[in-house]
Amino acid sequence: MNRLVLRLAVAACASGIAGGTALTTAADAAPTIAHQPRVSQKPINTRSGWASSNWSGYAITGGPFTAVTGSWVVASVAASRKSTYSSSWVGIDGFNNSNLIQTGTEQDYYNGQTHYGAWWEILPAAETPISMTVLPGDVMSARISRNSNGSWTISISDTTRNESFSIVQSYSGPLTSAEWIQEAPTVGGRVATLAQYSSPDKFDPGTANGANPGLTAADGGVMVQRNIQVSTPSNPDSDTDGFNMAYGATAPSPPSS
Repeated sequence: MNRLVLRLAVAACASGIAGGTALTTAADAAPTIAHQPRVSQKPINTRSGWASSNWSGYAITGGPFTAVTGSWVVASVAASRKSTYSSSWVGIDGFNNSNLIQTGTEQDYYNGQTHYGAWWEILPAAETPISMTVLPGDVMSARISRNSNGSWTISISDTTRNESFSIVQSYSGPLTSAEWIQEAPTVGGRVATLAQYSSPDKFDPGTANGANPGLTAADGGVMVQRNIQVSTPSNPDSDTDGFNMAYGATAPSPPSS
């Protein structure tokens, strides 16, 4: 698996939310944070379609997938004795291969503070932070799509704050999966302890190749760390394009469509 590195630093948040800071590109003080493909793990229950030590959420396979969209609400994270981390994102590939194109948000607790921010990434290059204010409760919307000339556009918007980012890049993965994921990122070359994020954490709606992804319960997966289930998706909502996430082993109710 790739172990990419990224230095993120802390910038003061002007919104007045206590303990919340935004992630920036300054080169000091912050830990190195990275993202990687799914690390498979044997499920500890029979309800989920798959289990992983670093991913939870939904993934569909087949393809080729040339576009994915998703919306989610940025979760808050609780203070913890040790540093904890979480990422919410949409992407293509990575479920059953070592390629990945993705964009999302970071929700972490370290150095005695919460830290929130946006980023994009194409393996094997390092993650790139995005200059955007991101705070709990913000509604994010993201899109990754292949253009007619073969290039790819990565876009993410904070619709709550009317901030957006878009970039065109090259990508040549096999396009065999599309995902909507709550992740425990890699810090210092190891999968981090998942931050205790607020529940339920809503991912809705999403599309794949411009259409309803038709999510089924078998597409969902849980995160298991140290033999404990720490992140669990709901069943898909009634129109099969969204779900809720919950910290812990109890599945939340799906969002109302």
